[in-house]
Amino acid sequence: MDAMQRETGPGRRARRGRRVLIASVAGAAVLGGVLVLLPWRAGDAPPPAPGPAALARGAVTTGVPAALPDLAALIGDRETHLRAHPLDGASWAVLGAAYVEQGRRTADGANWPKAEKALRTSLRTGPERNPQALEGLAALAVARRDFPTAKKWGESAVRAAPKRWTAHAMLIGAYTGLGDDKGVGRALEKVMELRPGAPAVGALAAGVYRDRGWREDAAARISDAAAAAGAPAERAAYLEQAGRLAFERGEREEALRFFQEALRTDPDQRAAQAGQGRALAALGRTTEALSAYQAALAKRPSPEYALELGELYESLGLGQAARVEYDLLRERARDAEAAGADEQLVLGLLDADHGDPAAAVERLRAEWGRQPGTAVADALGWALHRTGADEEALEFATLATDGDKGGGVRSALYVFHRGVIEQELGRSGPARRHLREALTINPYFSPLRAPEAKRALTELGEPPVEGPPD
Repeated sequence: MDAMQRETGPGRRARRGRRVLIASVAGAAVLGGVLVLLPWRAGDAPPPAPGPAALARGAVTTGVPAALPDLAALIGDRETHLRAHPLDGASWAVLGAAYVEQGRRTADGANWPKAEKALRTSLRTGPERNPQALEGLAALAVARRDFPTAKKWGESAVRAAPKRWTAHAMLIGAYTGLGDDKGVGRALEKVMELRPGAPAVGALAAGVYRDRGWREDAAARISDAAAAAGAPAERAAYLEQAGRLAFERGEREEALRFFQEALRTDPDQRAAQAGQGRALAALGRTTEALSAYQAALAKRPSPEYALELGELYESLGLGQAARVEYDLLRERARDAEAAGADEQLVLGLLDADHGDPAAAVERLRAEWGRQPGTAVADALGWALHRTGADEEALEFATLATDGDKGGGVRSALYVFHRGVIEQELGRSGPARRHLREALTINPYFSPLRAPEAKRALTELGEPPVEGPPD
């Protein structure tokens, strides 16, 4: 009798038990595979939906707008986790990205130092190649309007992970702020190559096309992005962008519909609420417009919204209310700059029209030297005009409206600024042409400046009718 035949008792029974267990596990694995492949049927218990923290994590790590309640849940979850696991570099990167997105959505500069600390901790404790932390630092710099720093971190992220589309996406914002049109084009091409068809990529493309003056292409792209978006917060963000594009085309009713739908989709979409104020003001529904702006500012105290609301008050002859908003703008800008943001552009715009134009020129010259984007060119040109330096002002106004190669964003405000400068220089023909163009692009572009454009055209009159030469 061999050893197997001779063995009896506990040893043999244990081996038999192990064989049964292995067979059971194998059967369960096969059954599990079958269950995974079977479709969910009515009456079955549906799989559990991902929780708010998981939803926000999926959004912030894939370049998609996230809902504010989900972001709060994610931040709380990661903070709790990191208290127990302080060397988890990946979680520090997620936490930093969540702080950036929350700060961007709420215009709360208190998020910026926390985001920077979390992301730099991720660089110290995470893997040697840590593109997620580098992307987070680039996104933070864009949110702070610090475009040279955004370029540095974005390019580092691309070197660390050339195939991550989100790394190239960060560079679009950085290069736009630096006025590097070729860089923007290269980054967008790479994003579209790596992530074709994604709604977030369509929204990026719409922004670039808008800056190039391709208004119809921009509108088509953002419409497709909104239709294909998954989560409500993502769809609402693209609807808000569609509303801005519609308003820039002078389509007040369509813009209002987009903004209202964005708010229905995500009530925390405060940019859409400010846009609603913009569209309502253009429609002459000023009481509703004031309420919309005030509600937006209560939840997202953006200096840009305060400037818009102040100018709306001023257009209504409510000078004291306007001054209150301008003072609040300065206070909010100071708080943001204390948190590392660059608010020189909006402060320059405020000073040029409602403060000290010479101080505006000083601010904006420094800004132009550091990050010469189109918006800075327009603002500096206007500030120079307000100090009487119209020859130099026209150089910057031309850059803002024409770009380097005769094309750029079709902004009614930028074209209005150029027309006024040309009028001051006695160049009646170009002034008349550009003032008309501003009102053609968007007759409602500003409650203060659109009426000024009409008055300036009236002053210029019709061009002289000349007979044939002798």
